[in-house]
Amino acid sequence: MSGTINLIKLCVGADGVEDLHAWQRNPQACTKDGYPRHVTRMWPKREAELLNGGSLYWVFKGEVLARQRIVRLDEVDRGDGIRRCGIVMDREITLTRAAPRRPFQGWRYLTPEDAPADLPAGRAQEDALPDELDRALAEIGVL
Repeated sequence: MSGTINLIKLCVGADGVEDLHAWQRNPQACTKDGYPRHVTRMWPKREAELLNGGSLYWVFKGEVLARQRIVRLDEVDRGDGIRRCGIVMDREITLTRAAPRRPFQGWRYLTPEDAPADLPAGRAQEDALPDELDRALAEIGVL
């Protein structure tokens, strides 16, 4: 059995996770069965590993803040002869610990070891720590 791999992607045009929620409530951002999807031109070569429990980690303004489990990959045909990949995700958006990430184009693979941890249950409702303190605590392994 293959391992698990994740994807990481900039959430372009979004200031925060609430913007992602709003975008995914739009029916145009969803599949016919109601799952949110992100359409990309490149098809992941490591499809089996993605579908073995992988997630799409979202970067907002230079920080990973959330992830969504990848449900499947759909071929998207927009009538122009270009094969596109619809990355279909779980409806639930899971908040993660803030992790800095430099800008990049497209998506990249992200190993489970390099992925930021999910926020503990209930932590999402707490007031956020200042970004610098949150990053410093994460770097030394306190959070």
